[in-house]
Amino acid sequence: MTIETNDLGPLPHWDLANVYPGLESEQFSQALAELLTRLDNLDKFMAEYQIGGKGESPSSDAAALNQIISDYVDRRNALLKLYRTLVAYIYSFVTTDSHNTVAKRLESELDIHGVRLRQQDTRFRTWIGGVAGALPEALRHGGSAQAHAFYLQETAEQSRYLMSEAEEALAAELGLSGIVAWSKLQGTVCSQLTVPFERDGQVQKLPITALQNLRSDPDPDVRRRAHEAELAAWETVREPLAAALNGVKGAAVTLNRRRGRVDALHAALDQSRIDRATLETMLGAMQDSFPIFRQYLKAKAGRFGKDALPWWDIQAPTGKLERHFTWPDTREFVVSNFSTFSDRLANLARRAFEQRWIDAEPREGKRGGAFCMSVPLVDESRVLCNFDGSLDQVSAVAHELGHAFHNECQVGKTMLQGVTPMTLAETASTFCETIVTEAALAQAASRDEELAILETFLVGATQVIVDITSRFLFEREICERREKFELSADDFCEIMVRAQQATYGDGVDPRYLHPYMWAWKPHYYEIGLSFYNYPYAFGLLFGLGLYALFKERGRSFVPEYEALLASTGEANVADLAARFGIDIRKPEFWQGSLKLIEARIQRYQEL
Repeated sequence: MTIETNDLGPLPHWDLANVYPGLESEQFSQALAELLTRLDNLDKFMAEYQIGGKGESPSSDAAALNQIISDYVDRRNALLKLYRTLVAYIYSFVTTDSHNTVAKRLESELDIHGVRLRQQDTRFRTWIGGVAGALPEALRHGGSAQAHAFYLQETAEQSRYLMSEAEEALAAELGLSGIVAWSKLQGTVCSQLTVPFERDGQVQKLPITALQNLRSDPDPDVRRRAHEAELAAWETVREPLAAALNGVKGAAVTLNRRRGRVDALHAALDQSRIDRATLETMLGAMQDSFPIFRQYLKAKAGRFGKDALPWWDIQAPTGKLERHFTWPDTREFVVSNFSTFSDRLANLARRAFEQRWIDAEPREGKRGGAFCMSVPLVDESRVLCNFDGSLDQVSAVAHELGHAFHNECQVGKTMLQGVTPMTLAETASTFCETIVTEAALAQAASRDEELAILETFLVGATQVIVDITSRFLFEREICERREKFELSADDFCEIMVRAQQATYGDGVDPRYLHPYMWAWKPHYYEIGLSFYNYPYAFGLLFGLGLYALFKERGRSFVPEYEALLASTGEANVADLAARFGIDIRKPEFWQGSLKLIEARIQRYQEL
């Protein structure tokens, strides 16, 4: 299905008919029934081989242990492939139409099955930790166990951070009416929020996502009024969203404490497969770069005749980009420029456009932002965006197709081999976004157009370096304070403003910040995933570093890069980076990537 939207051309709705014909189709029902059968069979297998509790090796026979582990891994992979396909299929309806009651009911039903999956995983994690001493010898016997050595060793190591099996099972069940419910509430409230907005003498009822797109409108009055209307809208729903955030973070704090975590960041670092020192090194380099970002923000303010930017001007365009992208323009621009890197990447993008993997139209009931999700059973991805014809949105499409390319490179890997840390999850997306930005700069027809393109890049870089740091500071403080008491909506706003002042500094006007950034960012409400902010900065800087290597080495770089993406679930980040001679534990690497951004800021100031 495609929708004509003004002068943007037909904006597609994604198509998943090759997965299942519909939510109420016989094929979908059969897939749900198959999932239950696989869950039951895995339970029986685990009971038969006493996989649960602190395990003991089945005698001293390493070959027998290898066979048990290999059988479990094979069953688990098949189960996860089906489950995640069902999740993606249902999610495609929920995220584009939050009024779809059938999809929401099925999502709730699948959540219950997900609890069983997590309980099985907990039993295995506890058991594999108990047989960790026998694991090295067992892995030498080959099979699926050996092929999943990294996953198994990491799982055994992380098993120390589990509650008892009974406590973990209870936490998983209670999560449906707790942390999961709070996360869903935030998504529903935000996707259904509409705002009356007057433009050109007409009042339209805009979805909050469409209103937020006006941040980059060329008319300063439109930007200001849109910002004011957005803040007023968040005022009307602040209490349920504050309750949701308290619920999510309260659950996370409690579970981290009961699992023996040092703090809320501890689990996120392990999920990211980096250590605290590496994160602090990267954050330190980012903070050292704030003065140059503030120079950019003040230079931009000067173009508008101001000393500092009000929030509504942070994403304002400068210069003049003659080109306004229709959807067909976007397809041509992305595919042709991806081909300068590799035919495989270009072909992947071409398939995504031709086979309607992308849902591009902003509309009421659809969630904001953009994301990419894998559909494992068909070895495809699906991308959601809210397209408005701007270069920024073209970059967003390229970004999400980068995630799809990452998924493409992992085709042939099992579900457990493909578990990618948050840090490396943004590598391919950042790389593809960089390809598009470089192409736009190279094709700039005038200084004014070059300025506009630089602006688009710097708006994004400022978001990822400066604003991401503010989000990190915000989340760290609310996690610390949530250990002691619930926070009010006023508390959240006050912490958010302080975090923005600490990072943006005198580059923004302190009278006009965005106290409700916490309300609509879905990353704060992620289930079992705290601090989904710094990985974006890691991805940008790591991706820029890799792109610099590509410029040096040309097409010879491509096979190694694709091999990196294929193996992001089978090594820690430092080891993967070392393949390219990158030491992420030293500030020099991060400083080198930041200098690339600094050079663009200097060019922006020259223009």
